[in-house]
Amino acid sequence: MSANSVAPGAQQKRFAAYLDRLAHAAGHLDRAVPLKSYCTGLLLPGERKSVEPMAARLCPDNVRQTHQSLHHVVAHAPWSDAYLLEAVRQYTLPVMQKQGPIVAWVVDDTGWVKKGKHSVGVIRQYCGQVGKQENCRVAVSLSLSTAEASLPIAWQLYLPEVWTEDKKRRVSTGIPPEIRFQTKPEIAWQQLRAAVDRELPHAPVLADAAYGNDTAFREGITELGLLYAVGIQSSVSVWKPGQAPLPKRKWKGIGRPTKLLRRDSRHAPLSVRELAMSLPLSAWKIVGWREGTRKTLRSRFAALRIRPAHRDDWRSKPRAQEWLLIEWPSQEAEPTKYWLSTLPENMKLRDLVRLAKHRWIVERDYQELKQELGLGHYEGRGWRGFHHHATLCIAAYGFLVAERSRFSPSARAGQVDLPVPEMPLKFRPRGSPGTRGPA
Repeated sequence: MSANSVAPGAQQKRFAAYLDRLAHAAGHLDRAVPLKSYCTGLLLPGERKSVEPMAARLCPDNVRQTHQSLHHVVAHAPWSDAYLLEAVRQYTLPVMQKQGPIVAWVVDDTGWVKKGKHSVGVIRQYCGQVGKQENCRVAVSLSLSTAEASLPIAWQLYLPEVWTEDKKRRVSTGIPPEIRFQTKPEIAWQQLRAAVDRELPHAPVLADAAYGNDTAFREGITELGLLYAVGIQSSVSVWKPGQAPLPKRKWKGIGRPTKLLRRDSRHAPLSVRELAMSLPLSAWKIVGWREGTRKTLRSRFAALRIRPAHRDDWRSKPRAQEWLLIEWPSQEAEPTKYWLSTLPENMKLRDLVRLAKHRWIVERDYQELKQELGLGHYEGRGWRGFHHHATLCIAAYGFLVAERSRFSPSARAGQVDLPVPEMPLKFRPRGSPGTRGPA
């Protein structure tokens, strides 16, 4: 680490240069000052990172005008989220790669509980934040990860079908006319395709069972020339090791020749759970994959070469062999997790487990984006504001990731070397205890 990088004010200079890069990506000069202020506000200490309290921290002598300019740049200004995220990636990724290569592309989504029904994308659906069905909205992301750090490079709100068909709500929240209903795997695949088109360093795709269960999604990853290690549910059907569907029927000269593979009552696939439960004790190995807070994380795993069987009786060729990875903790009554993977056949079990488990790094990102950078604090209802706020949160996070990759592991929101003005003594943001009026 150079002496220049730790000199007084060095971090402030890097941050100023970074903000100049973001302002250039945002286009119009009138957006430069409020956009820089917004990113700065996200990195300053404070529990709430919505517009009003950030305005009070940034400019305590002129809160109202600062509030208006911040609100305009995030809710109304027509700058491109894609261009700004590209600027973040171009700055942060090379710094990350100095510490190690890209090891995974991680697909994931995150949700926020949200009351009411007027905020864009809000509907009763599964919310990972609370682990159950709840009134919330969900966004899909793609992150690039090294062994130690990761960065979201794409981000899009999942828009339920009832929203795409509601013209009144589309107009009121400013949903672009080109946005149509897409499943989460479809959104994720588009993000992957865009990353491939930009010729980013290839790495295996990781995703949980909400994506891995989708056969079309897995096949789409392969069509893009990428490998994967994705979670699946216990009900997914596969052929036992060494088995495949029966070949097409021999044509007897009558009727149209068939090209389809076959199965019957004596030769049929089984669920991955059934296959796991039938394995001998010798198939299971204890594997450690990373250091936890107190000890090495370990569990019991088995890995088999199988062929996925989903609707292959409508195909003319059997699917290629791939890995089935199974986790069965010794204290559990049955296996708890399953993955399918197209990683090489000679992959060692430890390396297969380590990569499949690497998706945890994005959960860490989401935790910090939400708790430290206010990812879920935006109070507006519109499509543009929702995405602009998330993009600027990722931009602020990108600077932190770069600083940590420069051997500054303590860099985090509220601890960056930035001047912090004093808040007005009597300031209370809307919705805080002791204030009147609606939040």
